[in-house]
Amino acid sequence: QVQFMEAGGGLVQSGGSLRLSCVVGRSVFRIWAVGWYRQAPGKLRELVASSTSGGNTNYEDSVKGRFTISRDNAKNMVYLQMNSLNPEDTAVYYCNTDPESFAWGQGTQVTVAS
Repeated sequence: QVQFMEAGGGLVQSGGSLRLSCVVGRSVFRIWAVGWYRQAPGKLRELVASSTSGGNTNYEDSVKGRFTISRDNAKNMVYLQMNSLNPEDTAVYYCNTDPESFAWGQGTQVTVAS
């Protein structure tokens, strides 16, 4: 089993920024892809950003140009820099390397006020 510990959420005004962080509890993290997911109230969880082990990234269309995923393999950490936040970004944010295999962490709540 792998544990994920997300942090950095909070309440921010529309147009503001937050930086989320996630500790991945496994030393082989450096060879895994990782994603940031979010789940808004009443909606399904969705993938918003992902990074391969080599650092190639992909983003969901609504966050392109605003969110940046990065990773520090030496520290087993992954980050999500979120800029120009809007109320539609309000959700609980999670990281995971393989949702079909590993349980979700507690996530971190992001609330964007209009």
